[in-house]
Amino acid sequence: MVLNSSSLLAPRVLSISEGSWVHQQVLLIFGQIGETTHKPLDGIVAVNHHQGRFPPTTWPVHDSYFKALVHLEPGWNRVRLDFSSPKVSSGNTSVPVHAAFLNVNYLPLNNVPPLQLAIILASDSPATYDAMPDRMQREGNGLDLAIKKFRMAAYLWQAFTGEQMNRHGFGRRCFRFEETWEPGTLSYQDWGTGRYRTQAKVHIIRSSKTVEEIRNVEYAQQNHDAEKPNELYGIASDAVRDYFHIQPGQSHYVSCMFLDSHWDPKIQLVRGHAALGGANGDLNHGIFGSHALQSYPSSIEEVAPAFTDCTRTDTAFVANDCNESGSNWEAANIGIGAHLHETGHLFGCPHQESGVMSRDYTVFNRTFSCREPYSTRTKSPGQRLVLQHEECKWHRLDALRFRYHPCFSIPIDPVMADNSVQVWTVDNGQGGVIATAKSGVAWVELFPEGEDICHVWQEYGDVEQCPRQVSLNEADLRALLPKEQRDKRLKVVIHSAAGGEHEVEDFSVLANQKLARVRLPDGRWGYRGSKLGFSQMEGSEPQEVLLESAYIQTKLLLAIKVYHGLSLDGLEFIYEDTTTQLFGKRGGKPGGSEFALDTRKGELLIGFELRAGLWIDGLRILTSLGRKSEWYGNAHGGSGHTLIPPRGYAIGGISGSCAQWVDGFAVIITR
Repeated sequence: MVLNSSSLLAPRVLSISEGSWVHQQVLLIFGQIGETTHKPLDGIVAVNHHQGRFPPTTWPVHDSYFKALVHLEPGWNRVRLDFSSPKVSSGNTSVPVHAAFLNVNYLPLNNVPPLQLAIILASDSPATYDAMPDRMQREGNGLDLAIKKFRMAAYLWQAFTGEQMNRHGFGRRCFRFEETWEPGTLSYQDWGTGRYRTQAKVHIIRSSKTVEEIRNVEYAQQNHDAEKPNELYGIASDAVRDYFHIQPGQSHYVSCMFLDSHWDPKIQLVRGHAALGGANGDLNHGIFGSHALQSYPSSIEEVAPAFTDCTRTDTAFVANDCNESGSNWEAANIGIGAHLHETGHLFGCPHQESGVMSRDYTVFNRTFSCREPYSTRTKSPGQRLVLQHEECKWHRLDALRFRYHPCFSIPIDPVMADNSVQVWTVDNGQGGVIATAKSGVAWVELFPEGEDICHVWQEYGDVEQCPRQVSLNEADLRALLPKEQRDKRLKVVIHSAAGGEHEVEDFSVLANQKLARVRLPDGRWGYRGSKLGFSQMEGSEPQEVLLESAYIQTKLLLAIKVYHGLSLDGLEFIYEDTTTQLFGKRGGKPGGSEFALDTRKGELLIGFELRAGLWIDGLRILTSLGRKSEWYGNAHGGSGHTLIPPRGYAIGGISGSCAQWVDGFAVIITR
C-alpha cells in the first residue's frame, strides 16, 4: 500500500496486501488510521475508485478503525483512500492530505459454475413485498427495488465469504455470480443516469402456483402445526427446473427468494416463507422469504446506514423474525444472514457448532461495521468497537468444503473427475484402516454416538496438496475426542479433495480385521475393501473370487472378459493355461468384451474405475502400464469411483454380490 509519507493519518489497509489478486467485484477491506499508540479518532474514509469509473463512497471511522466495500473493475485497480475528521486539520489545499493508494488486481473467473440468483413470483403476484408505510412511501416496495436489494445482499455474501476464505488460509477464493450487462444498481448514483455495468443477474421466475397457494399456512415453515412445511422447497424446485430447462448432468446452484412472503399480524405468522437449502439431483438450491427485504441496503452507499438503522420493527406491518429482528439493522442481519445460511446448504454445508451454519449471522453486521447500535435482541448497547475476531464467521469445516467445491475453483486447481473415497481394512501393524482417494484425502470428521454436529476433525496435507493415502488408527482417532466420548460408537466421514465423501457408520466394525480378512490358499491374509452397490436387488446372492494368479506364482493372467449390457453382469479372468474364474454371470452382450494384458511387457491388473449407485452401472480396467480399457456398461450411471489398492498391496480377488446383474463389488487386497 502506498501511503502519503507526510501524513501519519493516511489510511492503512490491514486485510489485504498490496498487489493482491482477487476474484470478486466487491471487495471488503479493513483498516486503521494512524498507529495503535495514537489517540483514537472518529471520522470518514472516502473510497475513490480506479480512474473514477465507479462513484466515490464514504465509510465511517470509529476509534481509528474502518471497514469499507470497494468496487473493482476487471484488471488493475488503483484505489485512493482519503481520511477526514472534524478533529483533524485537512490543510488549505484541494489535494487530500491524509491519503493512501491501494493497488489490487481483479480477475473474473468465467470458467467455473456460477451462483444464480432468482426471485420467484406467484402466477398472479402483484410483485410487491412487505414494508412499513413510511418506507413504502419513501422508496417503494416494487419488483425493481426488490431486485436491487437482493443483488446487494448477494454481493455482501460474496464480500464476506471472500474475506473469510482468505482468513482461513485459502487465498481469495470465492463463488462467482452469473452476470449480465445492464443498467447498474450497485451505486444509487447510477440509477438516474442508467449507466450500464456488468453485474449479478437476478432471474425473475413465475411459478405456476398462485399467491393464495404460496401463502397457504400449511406450507409456512414457522407454523409448527403445518402439514407440509417443506412444500415451498418443492414449489421452488419445480419453478427453477422449468425456467432453466435443466438437463441430466447439468449442475445448477440457485439461491431463491419468494417475493410473495407476507407477515400476517392476525395469526402472527410469516406466510409464503421457508428457510431451506440443499441438493435435489442436479439442482442445488436454497430458498428464503422476502419478509425482511425492506431492511436490506439497495446499493453500496446504503450498506453502512442499513447496519446502523435503529428504526423499530412495527409488527402491525412487518415481521419480527424469530423475535430477533426488533429493529431494522437486526432484521437485515436475520434476512441477509439466514438466506446466506441456506445458500451454505446448497453448497453442501451442514449445520455447524458455530458460524453462519449455526445462528451466528445475528451479528452479520459486524463484518461491515466497526461500531454496533443498540440491540433489541440482547437488550443492551451494541459493541463500541468491533474488530475482526469478533465478527460473524464461516466455520473451518465450511471453508474446507468451499476450498474443494467446483464453484470456488481457480485456474491453478487440477481437474478432479473422480471425487470418490475408498477405505481398506488391514492389520494394525499395517495401518489399521487405510483411506485412499485419487484426488487426495482432505479431512476426516468424527461423530461420537449422539452427536449430529461435528466438533472434532483431522485435516491432512496442506492447502495445495492432500495425500492420496492416509492411515486411520482407531486408537489415535478416539484420542482426539473428549474423554467422556472415547468409548462411544464412532461414525467417521472421510472427505476427498474433490468434494466427495465416504461415511463409515461404525468405525469399530470397519476396523475389525476378523470381518474383513479372508485367507488365501497359500496361507496369506487378504482384506476386503469397502463395497460399492447396495446388494439389495431381488435374488441378490454374495459372490467371491480369489484370483489364482495372486497366490500361484506360475499362474499368469492373460485377459479379462467383461460381460455387460446397460450395467455390469460379470467378470471372467482368463489364464495362460486356458482356465478361467468367473465373478457374476455371463449376461448382457453375447460373448462379452475381452481386454487383453500385454504380458510380454509385464502388464498387470492394478485396479478398476466404476460407475455405481444401487448396483454397478459400468466398469473400466486399469493396468500397470497406465492403460485403461473402454467403459463397459453404462459410463454415465451412478457416481464415479476408483478402486486401486493402497501402496504395498495388490489385487487378490473380487468380492460382492450378483442378482440379474452385479449389485455389489469390492476388491480384495493382499500384500
